[in-house]
Amino acid sequence: MKQYIVDAFTDRAFHGNPAAICVMDQWPNEQLMMDIAMENNLSETAFIVKEEDLYHLRWFTPTCEVGLCGHATLASGFTILNFYDKDSDKVTFKTLAGNLTVSKSNGMYELLFPNIPLQPMEITEDIVVALGCLPEEVVMGKELDLICVLQDANQVKDFVPNAELIKKLPGRMLHITAPGIGKYDCCSRCFGPKIGILEDPVCGSAHCQIIPYWAKRLGKTTIDAWEASLRGGALQGEILNDEQLIIRGNATLFAESDIRTS
Repeated sequence: MKQYIVDAFTDRAFHGNPAAICVMDQWPNEQLMMDIAMENNLSETAFIVKEEDLYHLRWFTPTCEVGLCGHATLASGFTILNFYDKDSDKVTFKTLAGNLTVSKSNGMYELLFPNIPLQPMEITEDIVVALGCLPEEVVMGKELDLICVLQDANQVKDFVPNAELIKKLPGRMLHITAPGIGKYDCCSRCFGPKIGILEDPVCGSAHCQIIPYWAKRLGKTTIDAWEASLRGGALQGEILNDEQLIIRGNATLFAESDIRTS
């Protein structure tokens, strides 16, 4: 199969969030997909097969399949629109999260994604211990991730994650966020030791929750976000309605290769 490694949410190699994109004529067995994801050891390896009029897309971390991934969807859209459907400006993927669309727009890529509802959460002792500080607020994306709101960007940037403490917290992943600096409305970092990722460099699905939080708090419909990981990455989110939002970002190709499993 053909494999592309694409850095998502950046226009420069070695920044943003790298995803491996495997494009195939038919599905291999799940163990092989898991083995490839483990071999790549990236936060996500995506597998794509065209079925009738739609591309079927699945995402794997080094330890499991996941139900929603933003950066690997952006990277998948970049791959299909630049190497397979070069005359198209839009591609729709059939996924576990429903049909997801990636479009080219003004030199960027737009993802039409779910606007994930948030609910307030109690600030527990486990949360305070894991963060090393008292958050301003804690919310949970519906059946998904824990979001802890900190006072300033330095707390986000300087946070040192402890995998064992994070594993004790509710939710699939932990996201910490705070007001941004300069042109950015917010900053964040994202951690997923429960799914085999200590830190996800730039997490698109996290911003299906982080962007609605800051949009409501700031009274805005468009949010410019910065992921303050070591690699760093920029995203723009736009609230469409209570059910959908757009996430915009850039992507760049790092590598193109053939996978040989025998």
